[in-house]
Amino acid sequence: MFKPRVTPPEITALDPIQDHLKIVQWVGEYEFPFETQRSLEFALFRTFAVPSISSVLVSSGHFAAHGQKRYDDTALIIAEIAENGYDSEQGRAAIRRMNQIHHHFTISNDDYLYVLSTFVFEPSRFGRLLSWREATDNEKLANYVFWCEIGRRMNIQNIPDTLQAFEQFNRDYEHDHFHYADSNHQVAESSVQVFLQWYPAIVRPLARQAIYALMDDELLKAVGFPKPARWWRWSVRKALKLRAVVVKWMPRRRKPFLLTQSAIRTYPSGYKMDDLGPDNRK
Repeated sequence: MFKPRVTPPEITALDPIQDHLKIVQWVGEYEFPFETQRSLEFALFRTFAVPSISSVLVSSGHFAAHGQKRYDDTALIIAEIAENGYDSEQGRAAIRRMNQIHHHFTISNDDYLYVLSTFVFEPSRFGRLLSWREATDNEKLANYVFWCEIGRRMNIQNIPDTLQAFEQFNRDYEHDHFHYADSNHQVAESSVQVFLQWYPAIVRPLARQAIYALMDDELLKAVGFPKPARWWRWSVRKALKLRAVVVKWMPRRRKPFLLTQSAIRTYPSGYKMDDLGPDNRK
C-alpha cells in the first residue's frame, strides 16, 4: 500500500550545526535533487537584478559567448563542493578554482555577500513552488551553516552570525539594489536562451513564459522582462504544485543524484577542474 513521503529519520536525527554537511547532501541528493537544481538556477537569476553584479558578468563576455558552458561550470563547481564537502580534496580544489575565476574582477564584499545569501535562502523560498514539502528549520539552518563555511573559505567578510540577520541583509540588499540596467537584461536574457535550448523550438515560447511566471514582480522589473498575466502565473505554479503532489506519493530515491557523475552538455567526455571557468590563457 502506498504511503505519502515524510521527512526521513536520516535528516531528523541529525544536528543542523554539527551535521550540516550530511543534511545538505541528503536534501540535495535524495530528498530534492530536481528542486535544489532549479532553486539554485533562480538564485543566480536574482543576482542578475543587481547592476554592479551584472556589469561584471557582461564585461567578462562569458555569458553571451559561452552561456551553456558558464551554466555547467557554475553548477559543477557547486556540486563538487556539496557532494564531496568543502574540506575534501575536490571541495578545496573547487573553491580554489572559484576564487581564481573571481580574482580577475573587481567585486565588492557586499556583492559577494549577497550572492552567498541567495544560495542560503532561495532553496527554501523557491523550493516552496516545487517541493512536496517545505524545508524544515533544521534544513534551513544546516544550509546556512554550509554556505557560511564556503563564504569564509572564499574570504568573504562580515557574514552575519545568525540565520535571521543574514536574511534581513538579503531583504535589505534587494530593496536597495534591485534596479533596472541594460547589463541586467543582457545577462538574464543570455541565461534564458541557455534554458530554452534544452527544449524543442516549437515549445520555446511557452517555456519562456513559464520562466517569467516563476519570477516575482521586482525581479522581472529589474531585469526588464514583461510581467505575465495573472492567470498564466497561477497556471504554471498550480502545475508545479500538482507535480509536487505526485512526487509526494512516489517511492523514496534509493540512490543519490550526483551531478558530477551525470551527463553534462558541455563535457560529454568528462571534465577536469581547470576546465571549469574561462580559459586560463585569456
